[in-house]
Amino acid sequence: MSRDYFGERIAERYDETAADMFETAVVEPVVDLLADLAFDGRALELGIGTGRIALPLAQRGVRVHGIDLSEAMVARLRAKPGAEQIEVTIGDFATTTVPRQFSVAYLVFNTIMNLTTQDDQVACFSNVAAHLTPGGCFVIEVSVPDLQRLPPGETVRAFTVSDTRLGFDEYDIASQGLVSHHYWVVNGKLEVFTPPFRYVWPAELDLMARLAGMALQDRWAGWNVSHSRATVRATSRCGRNRRPNNSG
Repeated sequence: MSRDYFGERIAERYDETAADMFETAVVEPVVDLLADLAFDGRALELGIGTGRIALPLAQRGVRVHGIDLSEAMVARLRAKPGAEQIEVTIGDFATTTVPRQFSVAYLVFNTIMNLTTQDDQVACFSNVAAHLTPGGCFVIEVSVPDLQRLPPGETVRAFTVSDTRLGFDEYDIASQGLVSHHYWVVNGKLEVFTPPFRYVWPAELDLMARLAGMALQDRWAGWNVSHSRATVRATSRCGRNRRPNNSG
């Protein structure tokens, strides 16, 4: 099982430190698309966290089930209004199963990278495929690695530099490893968070989908996309991965 890096210390401030991702302008396009894909079925969120997407999606009438390894993050979700509509299973989303099938499964905000080995990422695709109804979709939001911005021979790139917070990504190019170093000050005390990730390329996601019996249907650069239900409701499972304009 993967290690839980999002324990109580991180969970208690998660919504605050990721406040920009909770803005209505960020959340609404995600929920619009997922609600359309779910149609009259169910949605499965892998890495449901504190409910940033699951809660507004459930408010649209979509039946949402979440999987998450962090009990501390899920406790924050369960304390919020509307959480009683959402079922959550505690476990590693690469392998944890639930006794239902879903019209759409989704991984947002780079959460696929929380699986730090290629084997775990491949297993996640297989797990999702087993949970999808025929014609169901797997939606992935993930950044494209910023390797082109690394000077020759360098392995570290700053992604946040401000008066109150510093952030640096440290790359292991050979293994596609990434350690994200976060430093910030809380009540005069330095807080440090250094979770590991495994970055993944779009073409690699396509291959993982094929191994799981899915096929790429669309790749988008943002959540505001034109799509039709006829395209989504294919006769076989479809894999979808979405490429944002910026890393996040």
